[in-house]
Amino acid sequence: MAFWIASSPHSHIQQKTSALMRLVIYATIPGIFAQWYFFGWGNLIHISLAVITALVAEFIVLSLREKKITQQLFDGSAVLTAVLIGISLPALAPWWISVIGAVFAIVVVKQLYGGLGHNPFNPAMAAYVMLLISFPVQMTSWQPPLELMSIGLDGVNTLFVIFTDFTSDGYSVEQLRSHIDGFTMATPLDTVKTNLTIGLTITESMNAPVIGEHFGLGWEWINAAFLVGGIFLIYKKAIDWTTPASFLLSLFICSLIAFIISPDSNASTMFHWFNGACMLGAFFILTDPVTGATSTKGRVVYGILAGFLVFIIRKEGGYPDAVAFSVLLCNMAAPLIDQYTRPRTYGHQGSER
Repeated sequence: MAFWIASSPHSHIQQKTSALMRLVIYATIPGIFAQWYFFGWGNLIHISLAVITALVAEFIVLSLREKKITQQLFDGSAVLTAVLIGISLPALAPWWISVIGAVFAIVVVKQLYGGLGHNPFNPAMAAYVMLLISFPVQMTSWQPPLELMSIGLDGVNTLFVIFTDFTSDGYSVEQLRSHIDGFTMATPLDTVKTNLTIGLTITESMNAPVIGEHFGLGWEWINAAFLVGGIFLIYKKAIDWTTPASFLLSLFICSLIAFIISPDSNASTMFHWFNGACMLGAFFILTDPVTGATSTKGRVVYGILAGFLVFIIRKEGGYPDAVAFSVLLCNMAAPLIDQYTRPRTYGHQGSER
């Protein structure tokens, strides 16, 4: 029997799971291509490692649970989870990071709760947060865009770094993260957050090489590419537009108010939109039909809450990006949101007071 993703009576998206998962994977291709163009082969390697690991882990667990292996193994859910993990990891993270992340996502977050449709948390984001807390050094060693690196990095040397921590010429990850002027690079979000703590203004921070001409060298185009993929999913009616729209609007309003009040200590709204995992989270993570809200009103509340949490954590928290933490907090709040926003069942009489 085919498994359909639909939330009657308010969702009309009824596609077979495998077809829907393939469509979402296809929609990530523009963003993955942008990652490759600006940051090299690292994320493609991690995606490959995560996909292989996820399929093996899923096969083993399904075998132990005596489930229909072919039907569930190739429904695309494990592959999509692995792709999202590979996209989210630092390009030069060691190989075992993606392997551990994929195993945790499939075995613990997905299968331990009963498999697809029963997991309360988004597997990819739960795995990301677990890795970030457990291995903070490896998970915060972000590679600068290729054009800012002092040492060239091709596909072969990327493999060497991921599997041995050094290039074939003996350069370490820390050396690869060095700018052509000799200082260690960070992401635009981390750069701005660090600069604010040492007394620099937003205007001064925008002069950092990693920012580029607009909002973040490379990162702005990666987010734009995931935005294109997200619009494609909305056009194909694979996801509902209300969650990403309310999320982006919420983040826009929060950051705009903060920017108007204090432009010297708050980044612009477009800076928040086009950095980190903003567009990936908006269109590919928050729209997960299993862990998100189900009703139309619920999706609006869910998206607004996620946008608010991203802004607050980016502004006041210890992690510059915040999308993964926001998603998990919203996953926990989804049942309560549904409880108060679920549409009234037709013909149902309320209890007398």
